[in-house]
Amino acid sequence: MNKSIALKPGATLLHAARRAGVKITTRCDGKAACLMCKVNVDEEHRAELYPPTDAEKRKLGSLLEAGTRLSCQAKVCGSLSVHVPEDPLKAAIRKQLERQQQEDDWF
Repeated sequence: MNKSIALKPGATLLHAARRAGVKITTRCDGKAACLMCKVNVDEEHRAELYPPTDAEKRKLGSLLEAGTRLSCQAKVCGSLSVHVPEDPLKAAIRKQLERQQQEDDWF
């Protein structure tokens, strides 16, 4: 799903997602406590975000190098694209349904 919105610099990716109608799960209300709002930013777009906060550095560690950011903490300073991973529960259900479909196809 591709969505585009205009934002003022300094808005968080979580705020941007909500404005665009993209669901990002969070339990901590943007306090970098739950780690549920991780998103992935391609290398060519990472400079379009402000540097990671101390909270992000502590929570994500080496995942930052791979382009993972906390959407509640990552603030926009330019135009970029972000990948929102599939919700883990939805992914587990989807995989189970796919396995069931494959088993059904055998018979």
